[in-house]
Amino acid sequence: MKNPHGKAKNIPKQPKALMLPYQRDWVLDEARIKLMQKSRQIGISWASAYRCVRSTSKKGRQYDTWCSSRDDIQARLLLEDCKDFSNILKVAAEDLGEKIYNDDAGKPYTSYDIRYANGKAIHSMSSNPDAQAGKRGSRLLDEFALHPDPRKLYAIAYPGITWGGQLEMVSTHRGTHNFFNGLVEEVTHGENKKKISLHTVTLQDALDQGFLYKLQEKLRRATDDDERLEMDEAEYFNYIKDGCADQETFDQEYMCLPSDDATAFLPFEWIDRAKFRVTEEWETDLLDCVNPLYIGMDIGREHDLTVIWVLEKVGEFYFTRRCIELYKTPFREQERILYDLLQLPQLRRACVDASGIGAQLAENAHRRFGSKVEEIKFTAPVKEELAYPLRTVFEDAAIRIPPDPKGKIAADLRAIKKETTASGNVRFTADRGKNGHSDRFWALALALHAAKTYKPAGKPQRWPGASRFMRSAERRNRAVIARNMGGIR
Repeated sequence: MKNPHGKAKNIPKQPKALMLPYQRDWVLDEARIKLMQKSRQIGISWASAYRCVRSTSKKGRQYDTWCSSRDDIQARLLLEDCKDFSNILKVAAEDLGEKIYNDDAGKPYTSYDIRYANGKAIHSMSSNPDAQAGKRGSRLLDEFALHPDPRKLYAIAYPGITWGGQLEMVSTHRGTHNFFNGLVEEVTHGENKKKISLHTVTLQDALDQGFLYKLQEKLRRATDDDERLEMDEAEYFNYIKDGCADQETFDQEYMCLPSDDATAFLPFEWIDRAKFRVTEEWETDLLDCVNPLYIGMDIGREHDLTVIWVLEKVGEFYFTRRCIELYKTPFREQERILYDLLQLPQLRRACVDASGIGAQLAENAHRRFGSKVEEIKFTAPVKEELAYPLRTVFEDAAIRIPPDPKGKIAADLRAIKKETTASGNVRFTADRGKNGHSDRFWALALALHAAKTYKPAGKPQRWPGASRFMRSAERRNRAVIARNMGGIR
């Protein structure tokens, strides 16, 4: 059969069918408890929305359907898909909009609701586990492993299907120590006493069953210029793989292989919960910060990134305000960006990598700004001193890090491995790859060190003329960074 949409070779047996085989299998599975480990962006959440509409709108349906997404935006998107499928299936539906309810503890939560002619509704909520308490009916727990506490969410959601309905859990993996992976292991290597029906769909599985054909069909309706239209399945597979931060990220996000938490210094669970929520503003104007600012700078030039991490300390909590990434940037340019930041009114202290090629830049900064700048030479004991406080703030959930759509920050944080030498010494290592050499990890560790070792000594130093040109410096820095790395993160 000729492909009119692109160069995909795997054409579905029924090209005009709404669902691909793996989506159809998921929708038609009537098991009481269903579990899906999946690749990213292959249409499983979309298919789950179809099933919600199909089952909830049936005549004689007894209970509502309760959906839990990882955040408010995903909850709204899920309901939008439900509304679209309601139109496709031609079932009468009333959009109830945004509703505010109280959980069993009296805490309010938001739900996006749609009700059908049989009187039953779909409620799409964000990740509050307590919102599931006391509700009867089917459950859809989307991106289950990414919820702050998957075990608690399962514990509260499961009793809701006592009188009927299904419990459906859909997710990509988040490490081996995640409750989601524990359920997968229970099915595949245990006795499966919960009688869970497990579905597994990797990126390769999806491509084999016609995913690229469907994707190119949609892309062709929008544009003729998308490079993915000229790819076959093997080329698309490599395109996705090459775009990932590293092999571990690709395996977990697209091949259903959870990252081994036993060898990583930071579990995925801690990293995910530290990310700014979609409703939170993280990249605020630095001149508007009213709390102390601290900087960590890990210096690279040819092979590694230079990363400047700016933290605002609010009480005992740390908010990232900038994560500036510079690639192959001349040292003079790096120096200018750092100096502009060091003149911020709220900047208290900066710890700068003084190892190897960073020595001169760190020395110059210290000479100009005095005790505000500390030169840090990376040695095994120093790395140990830097790494453990970073781990503690993640363990205590006392930090916010930037949104990370390409997974580069998470890959850097995960790349650090703690090793014990034959002589009993501890060392921290990371492989060097296209994502750098854990430069973001060490920049953040240096920023935290700056905050933890800062001791006020009278009125903070401000350099002459700082207030007059800081805003122009901020704009200039953005332009430099945009030229080097595509913008300030």
